[in-house]
Amino acid sequence: MTSMNDAAERPVDRKLLELIVCPVTKATLEYDADAQELISRPAKLAYPIRNGIPIMLPDEARQLED
Repeated sequence: MTSMNDAAERPVDRKLLELIVCPVTKATLEYDADAQELISRPAKLAYPIRNGIPIMLPDEARQLED
């Protein structure tokens, strides 16, 4: 049985990361493993990764500061 901390730190599949693009701009994303986010520089958004699953909803994304 895995704890919540183990699930939260589950790595994201690298092949999946190669396929995912920003839903707003269709630009490629940068993976920030420390913050567990996928970064879209053109959209200035950071999409969270929860339990190893990227949440690609603009409403769930964090706005990046300039």
